[in-house]
Amino acid sequence: VQLQASGGGLVQPGGSLRLSCTASVSSSSLTYMGWYRQAPGEQRELVATITTVGNTKYADSVKGRFTISTDNAKNTIYLQMNSLKPEDTAVYYCNARRLFSLFWGQGTLVTVSS
Repeated sequence: VQLQASGGGLVQPGGSLRLSCTASVSSSSLTYMGWYRQAPGEQRELVATITTVGNTKYADSVKGRFTISTDNAKNTIYLQMNSLKPEDTAVYYCNARRLFSLFWGQGTLVTVSS
């Protein structure tokens, strides 16, 4: 499974960005897809996940600001990030699980700064 992420960039505090991640296989064959992030000097942490039936999970730090969604026809998930804060600055990684295997995409950098 290959995952192609895009959509990162520089945004001012309070702004918005949307990340996309497209899988090379049918998303219906995956247990879930999701986003993790890693800030400089920090461990990688969960941001949000979504299952094939649309069940979602969010980190407490992003609840109410970020929304994960899926377009199964395009094998793509999205992360809509609103009200961004400087502490959201990180490399964001897309991941997917299929049975007992975990796959990672390349990271996309999100920088929140004025």
